[in-house]
Amino acid sequence: MLSLFYEPMIHNTIKQMPKAHRVTLASIIVLMLVLLIVPTDEVKASRNIQVMVLQPGIQYDLPVPKLVSTSEVHPSLFEAEDFITHKVRNGDTIAQIFSKHKLSPQLTYRVSKLENFNQTLKKIKPGDVLYLQLDEAGQLASLKYPLSSTETLEITQQDDKLVSSVSTKQVEKLINFAQGTITSSFWNAGMSAGLTDNQIMRLAGIFGWDIDFAQEIRSGDSFNMAFEELYVDGEFIGYGDILAAEFVNQGEAFTAIRYTDGNYYTPEGRSMRKSFLRAPINFRYVSSNFNPKRFHPVQKRIKPHRGVDYVAPTGTPVVAAGDGKVTESGYNKFNGNYVFIQHGERYTTKYLHLKRKSVKRGQWVKQGQTVGTLGSSGMVTGAHLHYEFLVDGVHRNPRTVSLPKAKPIDAKEKSAFMLIAQEHTAMLENNKRIMLAMR
Repeated sequence: MLSLFYEPMIHNTIKQMPKAHRVTLASIIVLMLVLLIVPTDEVKASRNIQVMVLQPGIQYDLPVPKLVSTSEVHPSLFEAEDFITHKVRNGDTIAQIFSKHKLSPQLTYRVSKLENFNQTLKKIKPGDVLYLQLDEAGQLASLKYPLSSTETLEITQQDDKLVSSVSTKQVEKLINFAQGTITSSFWNAGMSAGLTDNQIMRLAGIFGWDIDFAQEIRSGDSFNMAFEELYVDGEFIGYGDILAAEFVNQGEAFTAIRYTDGNYYTPEGRSMRKSFLRAPINFRYVSSNFNPKRFHPVQKRIKPHRGVDYVAPTGTPVVAAGDGKVTESGYNKFNGNYVFIQHGERYTTKYLHLKRKSVKRGQWVKQGQTVGTLGSSGMVTGAHLHYEFLVDGVHRNPRTVSLPKAKPIDAKEKSAFMLIAQEHTAMLENNKRIMLAMR
């Protein structure tokens, strides 16, 4: 009732006030309402960073990972320190950048004499970012140039001297898992499991000495792997090493464990790496197998086929199957461009019909080194690599010959390796159980 009595009186009083007073009164009322709504407790900000281990088989709502390049550094990284951001354009040099910010040619000269100038600032390219901090007199106090997602070149003025250094951020490594079953192809299974192109190729490379990924993969084959994800300041920057992997091919299981020397071994310590690659090229298919009684398609007669013909696009790199010395690098009308490599006393490999050769006679080569490119030179019906494998001068089938194994892990490292092997093998098994339980 009182509110009904006083409401007209209050309304008339406010209406009779000057406009300036009414505005002031309204502001006071709004301020009081804000104070009533906002909590009176002191607000405290805290940052509690914890390393989250991603559990296999669980889907997380995470932002799409973004690879950070030299030019992709958060703009806020140096803004708090009053840095000027300069994005490098075509034709920019340090002298031009300094001149634009009214810095003297003398400073350019002093910077150019710093120890790591030739490896860093001299090689700036469009898209890179420089951060400049000037003092009250407009002179350079500090310069920062991100070299990568983890390294930054820093130049500071100290006691009238320029001092340069490269600071490195700590990289956090988290372990993630991937698992897949082949239904159409290994490549498609890898993509379905969320692997990158590079990870698929690296996985194939680990088992490439034991499994022919072009001919021996079957529907139902499977893989299971643990790999690193790399983070800097909580931001994803890329993938690290494959720590452990298992591949089941036609019912036979192969397991590889990465050791601190960067090589892969079986859980027992035998090297996954063999002295020879099973195939010296990334091929699409085999057009002609090893066959002592083959009918020659060009010469129209029975002529033994003492090697394997691998078909791939013209220009595909052909690599040395093992370490050795080039004994022949030449051309004739039958073999076209060819390369022969001697591996120790017992083994010889031959590479025929190359488009071009990349090595010379007498040259020493390493396993995986390019010796030429696939072509159709010589007496052939189409582009392919003819590859031969000889043991003690006798031709053997490159796809089935028993390849000599590389040395096992050093005896001094065996105990340390076995601990890692047990841990990583258990990790793979645990991932399989989790994924199986979710199906």
